Amino acid sequence: MQLFSLILKNMRTAIYPGTFDPVTNGHLDVIRRAGRIFDKVVVAIARNASKEPTFTEAERIELIRENLAEGEAVEVLAFDGLIVDLAEKLDAVALIRGLRAVSDFEYEFQMAQMNRHLDEKIETIFLMPNEEYFFTSSHLIKNVFQFTDRERHLIPANVHAALSRKYGHSK
Repeated sequence: MQLFSLILKNMRTAIYPGTFDPVTNGHLDVIRRAGRIFDKVVVAIARNASKEPTFTEAERIELIRENLAEGEAVEVLAFDGLIVDLAEKLDAVALIRGLRAVSDFEYEFQMAQMNRHLDEKIETIFLMPNEEYFFTSSHLIKNVFQFTDRERHLIPANVHAALSRKYGHSK
């Protein structure tokens, strides 16, 4: 039991926060990249009162979990409040943020600086998805889906099926 506690104590955990409404192949790419760097990745789905998500919290959690390989050290959960508080609670050493384009940088930089101000022990690591996903966002996927199925290569099959059910049509 003592050895198990020692192993857990030395495990390096990172948190990848976001809305993930819905998860895209770009998100999954960042999760896998983070998994190569850290022992454990926690995908933290933000409960954001200012946004009206298309998918429920439970649906978003399930859509992500269905795309994780057996044995991947990834946990998916929902959270309220400040991400630095969750990081402290989970003993995380870093926050993962995806950068798609230069336009993301200013907002992400401000957020990273605020998080550092709130808890200087937590580092922010910026990861870029594969170049084929640079322009992809959940918002764009939902907009495109309403008119065509040409978004299929940008999202997992289960997300495409969930969007079809949600919008009441199949493409």
